[in-house]
Amino acid sequence: MISWPFLAVLFSGWLYVDAAYRGPEWQRWLFRPITLLLLLFWGWSSDDLNAQTYLILGGLVLSLVADLSRMFSSEHLLTSLGLMFLSYLVYTISFGMQFNFGLYLPWLIVPIAIAAVTFIFIWGKLESQQSVVFASIIMSMIMMWVAGDQYFGLGREFNFSIMVGASMLFLSHCIWLIAHFRFPFKASKAVVAAFYFLGQFFIVRAIYL
Repeated sequence: MISWPFLAVLFSGWLYVDAAYRGPEWQRWLFRPITLLLLLFWGWSSDDLNAQTYLILGGLVLSLVADLSRMFSSEHLLTSLGLMFLSYLVYTISFGMQFNFGLYLPWLIVPIAIAAVTFIFIWGKLESQQSVVFASIIMSMIMMWVAGDQYFGLGREFNFSIMVGASMLFLSHCIWLIAHFRFPFKASKAVVAAFYFLGQFFIVRAIYL
């Protein structure tokens, strides 16, 4: 059976990614919040809501507010980063509610390496924003690690979807920081948006597994 909310999310997300690469500014302004609202509606429509899934939806709401803050003014960058930190924190709490931490070391190396490379590229350009950016990277790194550690401990499809989603959100955040502070490139907005929406999609998708 076709899931119309699912199709709406894919279509809206594709329109935003297309606009981020070559489309008009209004299209980006319109479809970014619409896509997140559709994701929120899709998740909320589940018949199996519990404390863990409510936290996932809470993290998505914080992501939406962070996006709106950054869209309205570049002066709200620190506010947006702070809200993203809270979003990653709420996601991490949700992912860790299964309390199955195996400290799988090969997986731990992956987010640490990505965070280290990101710091190498951007640290000298952060100036007064170092503390906020540092906190957001560390929190998103922990989010990715917790999601993956739970998957390697439990091996469930739910946890796999969470791991993929958290990893994509982390990569999106790191690529955005590198493009914003060090190496801006033409396709950066589209790449960041693609990873971001796919990450949010896989996390919300887990609610249905």
